[in-house]
Amino acid sequence: MAEKSGVQSVERIFALIEQLAAHPKGASLQRLAQETELAKSTVHRLLASLVGLGYVVQDETNGKYRLTLKMFELSSGIVNSMDIMGVAKAHLERLAQRTGEAVHLVIRDGQDIVYIYKTENGPMRMSSRVGLRSPLYCTGVGKAILATLPPEDVAQIWAHSHPQKLTVRTVEELPHLQEQLEQVRTNGYAIDDEENELGVRCVAVAIPGPDGRAESAFSISGLTPYMTPERIRRIAAMALDSRTDILADLGLVQRTE
Repeated sequence: MAEKSGVQSVERIFALIEQLAAHPKGASLQRLAQETELAKSTVHRLLASLVGLGYVVQDETNGKYRLTLKMFELSSGIVNSMDIMGVAKAHLERLAQRTGEAVHLVIRDGQDIVYIYKTENGPMRMSSRVGLRSPLYCTGVGKAILATLPPEDVAQIWAHSHPQKLTVRTVEELPHLQEQLEQVRTNGYAIDDEENELGVRCVAVAIPGPDGRAESAFSISGLTPYMTPERIRRIAAMALDSRTDILADLGLVQRTE
């Protein structure tokens, strides 16, 4: 009985942490109780524990709770240990400077991608953030990764993704997604044509491992009026060159002089 109670407490505290992560500027006790569907007294007790451990802080002005950087320190240890992060960062910063757009690096986590790095070099500020989770099927980076996987894996991911239309352009059927992935394989890069966020187009390139399958990808994102077909082709060429350099630094391919 004690073991079951302990598991339930762990589940509740992580549900609370996930909701806090969704509100980087803080959330009230009442809102957290509503979103976790827990009693206010339970949420208050869990928050008190997290505050005591240094993972949560309460704003003295408005009373809202938010996660501290101590939570980020836990995850950053994992991210910093990834070869892809250390190798790709400098290349992606140069790509952002050359294009004047936002550049993101993601890793796959099940049916989703998680943003692990972001750099911006222009006046536009994207709503994306490190730690954000999005579906594979409706993002450029996600489709770039999916294009490196066998059809049966793609079908299984689709079946577990609970697809929904995030915009009017979001893919709705598996055959349509498969057609898009064929185009990705032909071109060597993927495009998110306002499928995840209206007003934003992305060019994305997967970073395959030794077996050809990718667990990570990066994208260049810009406002739709500026991401014309011609400019997308130019940016895609730069992205593919950057991918070659990243793979060479990882020891997976040789640079072409």
